[in-house]
Amino acid sequence: MDALRFLYRTIPGRLLLRLLSARPLSRLCGRFLDSPCSAFLIRGFVRRNDIDTADYEMDGIKSFNQFFRRRIKDGRRPFDMQGSHLPAPCDGLLSVWDIRDGTVIPVKQCAYTLRSLLRDDALAASFDDGLCLVFRLCVSNYHRYCYADSGRKGRNCFIPGVLHTVRPVALGALPVFAENCREYTVIDSPCFGSIVQMEVGAMLVGRIVNLEGEGTAVRGKEKGFFEYGGSTVILLLGRGRLAVRADIAENSRCGRETPVRMGECIGTLPGA
Repeated sequence: MDALRFLYRTIPGRLLLRLLSARPLSRLCGRFLDSPCSAFLIRGFVRRNDIDTADYEMDGIKSFNQFFRRRIKDGRRPFDMQGSHLPAPCDGLLSVWDIRDGTVIPVKQCAYTLRSLLRDDALAASFDDGLCLVFRLCVSNYHRYCYADSGRKGRNCFIPGVLHTVRPVALGALPVFAENCREYTVIDSPCFGSIVQMEVGAMLVGRIVNLEGEGTAVRGKEKGFFEYGGSTVILLLGRGRLAVRADIAENSRCGRETPVRMGECIGTLPGA
């Protein structure tokens, strides 16, 4: 945390950050983390982040990135398949924001709008008065993610950006969603209407890897994975489409994030 404060809140730190967040350096770091030379980092990472490796498939892992994108064992993330329930697409810390006049997330007198997030005014307008669900993945979380619901899936829209960390200390200094690379698709759900599912990369995340293009999304099917770094998954839902689970709604009103696991119910169709 002290290093992040230096990077974001001092002039020398911001100069260094400009270098650290450049795409060529991110790609270079990615190549190293893909190589067997990075395997020595795994043991210390597991210890520092208290990761229970018994939950994961560990055979054949020969690099740090292979470990970071490790698969979880069958049955460790049961997926809620009830049609009127909305499941979490990933592990993470969840906060929910009402979308008012395009506002997504207010942070220290700054506001990030749907238009700057999506770079598509018409799509952004369709979510006015809806909800923005933000899942912040910590480095210890499972970094694969699934489709939140089934339906017709649009193309993957990639928006390049400068890669910055998404940890809270950074949010007071830079509008994170205006700076980070991100990729999203629109899923036309028969139950919840149009859903935007977006992945946001952070510093030293060289890749957001989505496995499928335009076609059909299947609830609970793996959509893709992140490689090393803090990351975020965002869901956008239209007005009146979701009643958020009471504890998550209360925590969000109080500015608290709620830990969730991939597959658990985070809300229901209103009136269900």
